[in-house]
Amino acid sequence: MLRVYYGGSFDPVHNGHLALACAARDQLGAEVFLLPAGDPPHKTSTHAAADVRAHLLELAVAGVPGLRVDRRELQRPGPSYTVDTLHQLRSELGPQAPIAWLVGADSLRQLGSWHRWRELFALAHLVVAARPDAPLDDAALAAAAPEVQAVVGPRWRPPTALAQSPAGAVCRLPLAGLRPESSTALRQRIAAGIAWQDWVPTPVAAEIERLQLYRDPAVILATTSQSDRP
Repeated sequence: MLRVYYGGSFDPVHNGHLALACAARDQLGAEVFLLPAGDPPHKTSTHAAADVRAHLLELAVAGVPGLRVDRRELQRPGPSYTVDTLHQLRSELGPQAPIAWLVGADSLRQLGSWHRWRELFALAHLVVAARPDAPLDDAALAAAAPEVQAVVGPRWRPPTALAQSPAGAVCRLPLAGLRPESSTALRQRIAAGIAWQDWVPTPVAAEIERLQLYRDPAVILATTSQSDRP
């Protein structure tokens, strides 16, 4: 069976992440592993500790068929480079196992900035989520990232082809429509006290509230001061 790996900071996980993972599961007939990053090299510091983010992710996928959490990047010091993770996976699963890495269209345009990015295609397939607002045609990619287009262009394959070989293909994963969720917007809503609970699974919302994650420190201080009054 094809294994799809979906990496990210998941800071925090939200329903948009889960929708993308489920789309990959259903359209590719795959098992999907979500990998929380310990130290994302393309982002500033995360807003919650790595083990907390992984815990929230595990709550989010609990009971969801075909979705699992893989903590391997939290056990490795230093930046969470995709190429290192794929080398580790390939050594574990063998040279013939079909492996795919799931990214968004924006990540594909930035692929040329990834660490040792040309090695990725010898290790895994690349599955690119095709959002309505982010075209994935060759002309758009060539205009945004010509170096990436030169490598990716000849590799486009239909989703059904991925399970037939271990690595090297690129396929589009069509998404039905835009979703409102993003981790940045979610953190802002939590900090501002704007309704956010329906952006995440119920167990995740309960845990965020229990741990008081992503709160505005000034709000927390004010709340604590009031509760401490006699």
